Amino acid sequence: MNTLPLYAALLALIFVFLSVRTLRLRHTLKIGIGDGGNTDMLRAMRVHSNFSEYVPISLILIFLVEAQGSQPWLVHALGLCLLVGRLSHAFGVSQARENYTFRVAGMALTFTVLMTSAVYLLARLALR
Repeated sequence: MNTLPLYAALLALIFVFLSVRTLRLRHTLKIGIGDGGNTDMLRAMRVHSNFSEYVPISLILIFLVEAQGSQPWLVHALGLCLLVGRLSHAFGVSQARENYTFRVAGMALTFTVLMTSAVYLLARLALR
């Protein structure tokens, strides 16, 4: 298991960036809890929350794929899809005039990781 730590580390850095961005906006807008009715705060919160909802389960699944002895190219493909997908989604949702192309592409890539990993793992189990 040598491949996944690269993507986990990069995704952790993005998570910290999104966290700090949200905290700074809270400070600037003086909003302690919730979104305070501010759409910028709501967007920042949803980008951060969506990232934290999808990345952990995706990383766990990729870890399990790698632990099953899959080819390194598959783990790289899954990691890269997740990385690009989360960046695309975060960029799209962060825009005041949201470009749904980035949001949809980001979710499609994330779902590709989830589905590919799940199918791979189920197939490995079935073939035992």
